[in-house]
Amino acid sequence: MMRIQKILVSGLLLAASITGQARAQTKDNALLYELTGPGISQPSYLYGTFHLVCPSDLTITDVMKKAVSNSQQVYLELDMDDPAMMGSMMKAMAMPAGKTVKDYLKPDEYTLLDGYLKQKMNMSLTQVGGMKPIALTSLMYMTVLPCQPASYDLTFAEMATKDRKEVLGLESLDSQLAALDKIPMEEQLKALVDMARKPDEAKQEFNDMLSAYKAHDINRMMAMMKSSQFSGGDFAQYEDGLLGERNANWIPVIEKAAKEKATFFAFGAGHLGNDKGVVNLLRKKGYTVKPVE
Repeated sequence: MMRIQKILVSGLLLAASITGQARAQTKDNALLYELTGPGISQPSYLYGTFHLVCPSDLTITDVMKKAVSNSQQVYLELDMDDPAMMGSMMKAMAMPAGKTVKDYLKPDEYTLLDGYLKQKMNMSLTQVGGMKPIALTSLMYMTVLPCQPASYDLTFAEMATKDRKEVLGLESLDSQLAALDKIPMEEQLKALVDMARKPDEAKQEFNDMLSAYKAHDINRMMAMMKSSQFSGGDFAQYEDGLLGERNANWIPVIEKAAKEKATFFAFGAGHLGNDKGVVNLLRKKGYTVKPVE
């Protein structure tokens, strides 16, 4: 898979994060955690990512390098080095047969979104209108970055590959998209139209979230997501499927992997916090999950 295609996957992860992680909260102002406990012979690590950033904002500290180096394998949300990933993604993100976004948008909304994509990405809805809104959202978030985007997920995958470590996924692409498909098409498209209508505000909101992330202030970042004017509506009714259920499904995968090998787990920072977050779920099962400075 080409690098730009993997960046697109990271854009998908970012879109899913901002859509589904509006209420996450954590008491620990940290992004990196050490995981130890019953059945775990060597420490594993959890790291909360921000899926798409400019290269200047992608910081891999010595402590993070050591955590990856001390691990024998790397788990991301999705298996980023799976050669079949792009083909599977394009198939899974296609609109229902015979449908395009034009079937769900008012004429003026279609014209607005089409013009935005033409101006910012030199592509039209005639070309990409057969893709589901979440795929278009991943493209839209790339337009708010004043750079060729970089990805924590891809960086960790490349670090693992360089050290000849296996890269695996906490969930399948199909299961992630199935959670997103529960949100009505119209609500997802509203977020796209709003971003095209207010690009400067969308950019500022994204930068504010990134600033909170860089300060390790996950609570502030999540509060911004909760109040986002570009979320396309009130997603509280879909939150558990988008966040809580996925976190719960990851716990057995994390437990098994950590007991077998020292593992570095990296996933969207919003999955770390709240009662149904990965950190708390692991602690409830008797594991020690300790913030690493």
